[in-house]
Amino acid sequence: MPKEVKYAGFWIRFFASFLDTLFVALPIGIIVYFVSDGNWFDFAQYQQNIQLAMSGNPHALDTQPQTSFTWELVFEFSLLLVTIIFWNRWQGATPGKRFFNIKIVDATTYKEITNKQAITRSLAYIPSLLLFGIGFFMVALRKDKRGLHDFIARTAVIYDQKPHAQS
Repeated sequence: MPKEVKYAGFWIRFFASFLDTLFVALPIGIIVYFVSDGNWFDFAQYQQNIQLAMSGNPHALDTQPQTSFTWELVFEFSLLLVTIIFWNRWQGATPGKRFFNIKIVDATTYKEITNKQAITRSLAYIPSLLLFGIGFFMVALRKDKRGLHDFIARTAVIYDQKPHAQS
């Protein structure tokens, strides 16, 4: 167990997730979109909805773009795989978490998470998001800064106490 555990709070985790979206999820999404030859979702419908919304049309969201469930699964699986690779390579950190010097650990031992915990944690984002994201907002309200997804996977997010070696 680390000498003194310092849990990472809501905002640092939020900004780490933002960086992960920007530098991991967005590039994967772009690749999947082009590999699908544009069949993942109807981008033209998104553009039309945005134009209608910007013009003040109250029916801008009446028609939703068609999406391919198969390509959505390809995106989600690719994102999960890349995330697990980062967690394994950087001892529980994604690029965003590494930037802010935080990492995901087992909530009891404070050691690296297992692949099972990684997969469970990723899937547990779904119930954390339900009910207006209360599973994520739990992080702001708890002393140990754990969200619902952390409880489900038995993980915690803490500040990394050792400097990273160059990878």
